[in-house]
Amino acid sequence: MTQTVIALDVGGTGIKCALVGAEGEATHQVLHAERHATGRERGAEAVIATILDIAEGLATTARAKGLDPRAAGLAVPGVIDERNGIAVWAANLGFRDVPLKALLEERLGLPAALGHDVRAGGLAEARLGAGRGHSYVLVIPIGTGIAAANVVHGQVYTGAHGAAGEIGHIVVRPGGPMCGCGQRGCLESIASASAVGRRYGEHAGRPATAEDVARLAAEGEPAAVAVWQETIDALADGLMTGIALFDPAVIVLGGGLAEAGEALLAPLRAGVHARVTFHREPEITRAALGDEAGCLGAALLALDALQDQRNDSTGGTA
Repeated sequence: MTQTVIALDVGGTGIKCALVGAEGEATHQVLHAERHATGRERGAEAVIATILDIAEGLATTARAKGLDPRAAGLAVPGVIDERNGIAVWAANLGFRDVPLKALLEERLGLPAALGHDVRAGGLAEARLGAGRGHSYVLVIPIGTGIAAANVVHGQVYTGAHGAAGEIGHIVVRPGGPMCGCGQRGCLESIASASAVGRRYGEHAGRPATAEDVARLAAEGEPAAVAVWQETIDALADGLMTGIALFDPAVIVLGGGLAEAGEALLAPLRAGVHARVTFHREPEITRAALGDEAGCLGAALLALDALQDQRNDSTGGTA
């Protein structure tokens, strides 16, 4: 039987899940995939039950397909204590101090790992996607918010309290727009996909998505050009902070704003280049794995947990 791991990436509206190969040529290959509704409106207890039921269902599906499930990985948003496997706080899901790792292990009878959704997706991009082959990778999804995963030699640094990577809350415009965190002028309040649409609406008096703004800017529409340039400038300042702190070889940009492609990347590279002094200028590229990154990252967490179990059983490292 081919060994596999169970992977779940839980979002505010949907749960992406998969069975991913854990040995030989099948390693990292998606052998089966599903999507389910999160149903967060039903409350935290119901969401937890849904996660456990889906995981158990995937284990059953694996065995029915002649696969051997050996571990499980789960990625969720919020503040995550990865070492102890606890979802400390997740506003979108109502989680507070939920021992998800232990609950998964109890339900499945398998080793499990819990990770942060952005860091799990960053891990996948660094090991399997656009950062592959680099030892120092900074992955930054730009969507409703902005966060980062700092991946060094294939491992994500979580910080002392599980809150590392909040690059969206670097203040790049003191006194600027109010951010959801309570500060003014955070990168996220100016350059997230949601902020781009909101700021265009304030300029133009009509609603638009970030994708609309990128298109209109390319067409030369004045309000869109102004908002897009402000976005590029703020992002370049934010990336320079990341470069100064982490010295990455490559910065991988994902999320909704990165869908703009070279309309974002080309001026952003130019903005960073203009700001570089003594720093080594990193490659800046677009994420390669799309919305599968979080699920693949959860699989990598499970594979790492499985490897740790193997190491423990042999008393050494593989």
